[in-house]
Amino acid sequence: MPRGDKSSYSGKQKRQAEHIEEGYEKRGVGKKEAESRAWATVNKETGGGKKSGSGRGKAEDTSPSRKGGKSGGHASASRTAAERSASAKKGAATRKRNAAKAR
Repeated sequence: MPRGDKSSYSGKQKRQAEHIEEGYEKRGVGKKEAESRAWATVNKETGGGKKSGSGRGKAEDTSPSRKGGKSGGHASASRTAAERSASAKKGAATRKRNAAKAR
């Protein structure tokens, strides 16, 4: 079986990876990187592909999913509107200055 072959994964694992990948792409991560991160998350949660044999079942570790959902938005939520606005203005000024330098 060549590296990267997904035939040993269950349908549920493939659906999970697809869903996770879509979430990463929605946040601006590139296609290849999003796919890589998605499969890494599925592997972490489920322990890899399908495994045969009695008693091989293990509980899923959902910590990677929980971590991602929990960390989103904390930085901006803890700042006031004035602080966010000042930060945006500073960023815009920096981009304008760098664009002028590039010419």
